[in-house]
Order: sequence, then structure tokens, then C-alpha cells
Amino acid sequence: MPDPLRSFIEVAPDSHFPIQNLPFGVFKPASGAARVGVAIGDQVLDLSVLEQNGQFASSEFKGQRVFSDQSLNRFMSLGQPAWRQTRAVLQHLLAANTSNLRDNTHLRAQAFHAQRDVVMQLPARIGDYTDFYSSYHHSHNVGTMLRGPENALMPNWKWLPVGYHGRASSIVVTGTDVRRPRGQTKPPDAAAPVFGPSRSFDYELEMAFFIGPGNPLGEPVPIERAPEQIFGMVLMNDWSARDVQAWEYQPLGPFLAKNFCTSISPWVVTMDALEPFRLALPPQEPEPLPYLRAQNDSTYNIQLEARLQTATMPEPHVITRTNFRHLYWSIAQQLAHHTVGGCNLQPGDLLASGTISGPTEDSRGCMLELTWRGANPLTLPNGESRKWLEDGDTLAITGWCEGDGYRVGFGEVSGRVLPA
Repeated sequence: MPDPLRSFIEVAPDSHFPIQNLPFGVFKPASGAARVGVAIGDQVLDLSVLEQNGQFASSEFKGQRVFSDQSLNRFMSLGQPAWRQTRAVLQHLLAANTSNLRDNTHLRAQAFHAQRDVVMQLPARIGDYTDFYSSYHHSHNVGTMLRGPENALMPNWKWLPVGYHGRASSIVVTGTDVRRPRGQTKPPDAAAPVFGPSRSFDYELEMAFFIGPGNPLGEPVPIERAPEQIFGMVLMNDWSARDVQAWEYQPLGPFLAKNFCTSISPWVVTMDALEPFRLALPPQEPEPLPYLRAQNDSTYNIQLEARLQTATMPEPHVITRTNFRHLYWSIAQQLAHHTVGGCNLQPGDLLASGTISGPTEDSRGCMLELTWRGANPLTLPNGESRKWLEDGDTLAITGWCEGDGYRVGFGEVSGRVLPA
């Protein structure tokens, strides 16, 4: 049977934002400062209005008013009890059979904004950002290109979630144009590197999660307690300059090839909204070390797509179809590993999955894999071909979980490539 939970706000069957979702974001209305809201159908519900109306005065909020802030950081810091209480209040107020908000025309006029009339902001002040490399298929494909299939994975890959610290200041919200970066590259037949625009510009289909309360310096988060630290998830595109990366990455990993821009979706989907789509984490071989083992560790059934639209195409074309469940390392394992040495995570920190690729050719999550380093160009419906992204191309990533009669989705993250 379809989920009986229904809102008085009309929600299309294929909407990403039914009452079962209620993702959090920061929006700027036509007048006034940015503030916190949730998405419901094609509307944004202004939580600062409900807060002033006394809806969030229970003990979980510790006497704080957090929804007039221009970021989610303070709300994230309150932890799971406040997150769950907010979700419970909102699902009650928005339910079709609850009259408090439904029949109060004055309050409704204050509290609801059409999504088309607001400007979405970054959901949090991101102090630190870490990107992992947790997809077996992506890692195996890239390793095969570089070292052959026998040595595709580095010896450490199945023992720990590999990651690197990225650049938080260049994370942008969906719709922000990305300028093709310049950097050093070294052509195979050249004796010395050259400087200029990247010619191997790529997207990376990823997801990322925001940290809630965080942990003190020197106090690791045990894997069993990791879920208490995870506020919610967004879509991410980790734009990459592959030719710059190939020259610079040894021995310390990515630097200028990735620090110029990273795009995320604006709505943060909570882990409670994703709970119906949780799956058991497949067995890992070899068995991870004890600090990376959890009795009920899990992954999620999230369908993901990347869509490319060139400047001459009338509509976007799907070039990747994959699923979050293809990740080898779980988000709990990523968090536990990140903190095991004593690293302190803070509210609003962002941890990303790395490129999410599946086992089939059409489930590869970047141009590097899809075209096998440019050797097999993509042919698009209008006859154009692509080895890499070109100026004027728009790349959008979307994702959703398919429920029984509803979807819990993430919206999209998109960006257009501008010339260097």
C-alpha cells in the first residue's frame, strides 16, 4: 500500500520533496535576509516564521532560536534530538488532517514561498571539507588505466577509506558557473611542462554528508556512534582538471586539479528521511580492522544520474546512471576513520564519497571512465561527441530514492563550464 502520510500542500507524484522528505536548506526570499526553510512540493516553508510562532520551544532546542540564521550550523550542532523533534513537528503541521497551519491563512501567507521566487544559498558555513575515494568500481577503473588490471587497487585500498582534504572556500551552490582552470600540464612527448587551460575537464558524480555536533580534539568517534554525527546528505560534483591532476598528484595527491570549484545541491536530506531506503552493507573482504566494524552498518538505495547538455542541445542527455549502494566504504566507516587519530570534526564540515561508479559502462561516474581517458568519445543525440567537458556545457547531477507512491529526492546540482 502507498505510504498514508499526506500533506495539505499539493505535491506531484514525481516531486523530490513530499512530506516524507522535508529536507533543510537556506533560502533568500525576494525581500529580507536569508533564513532556514524546508522544501515541500514546489514550496519552501520558512522555519523562522514557525519558530517565532512558538513551534520549536521544547527542551531539545536548549532555549536557542536557530532558524533565523543564515546557515544550518547552529541547528546542526544541536544533535539528533532536535533534528528529530523538528521533523516530527513539521510532519504533524503539514499533514492533511492537521488544521493549525492548513486553516490559518495569515500564517500560511507568511510561512510559504514558491521555490521559483527564492534564491538558494549554501546550506552551511563549511569550515573543512574531505573527499574520499570509496567506490570500488571507480578506483578499479582508474587504477586499470594507470597500472593495468592486476595492480588496479593500491595495497591499502581495501583496508581503509582513502581520502584527501579539499578546499572548503571554493564549494558553491548549484547553478553557479564554473570557470575552466589553468595550470601546469605535461604532454607525454614533452621534456617540460606547459602552462594553460585544462584540456581534460571533468565532472565527478558524488554525494556528501554534513557533520552535526562534532567531536572534541583527541576524542575519536566510535563507529557505533557515527550516525549521531551525520546530519544529512547532498549531491556533489567534484569538478576535476584531469591533465593538471596527472602531472601534480604524486606524491601528495590532488591540489590545483580540484581546488578551483566543487558544487553541491542546496537541500540537505536527513538520515531519518533516508531510513526506509537503508540497506545492509555488503560483506567486505578482507574484514576491516575492529575500529571500522559496526554490527549493523549500512548503505542506501539512492538512484543517481548525470545529465549533459551542450550549448546546442535543446535538452539534457543522461550519460551516467548509477547508485549510492555501489560504494565499498560506508559513510559511518568514513567518519570513524577520519576521527580515529583524534581529528576534531565541527558542525557544518562536509565529507564526500568520491566518484560513485557501478559495474557497467553506463554507470561510470565521470568522463575519465566513460570515455576511457578520451579513447572512446561519447556520441550525443545531436551528433556531437565529447572526450571531456567543453566550454558552454552544463552538467547536472540528480538523485532520489523510490518509495511506494512517493520519492525522497535531492533536487539537483548543476553548473555550466565557462572558458578559462
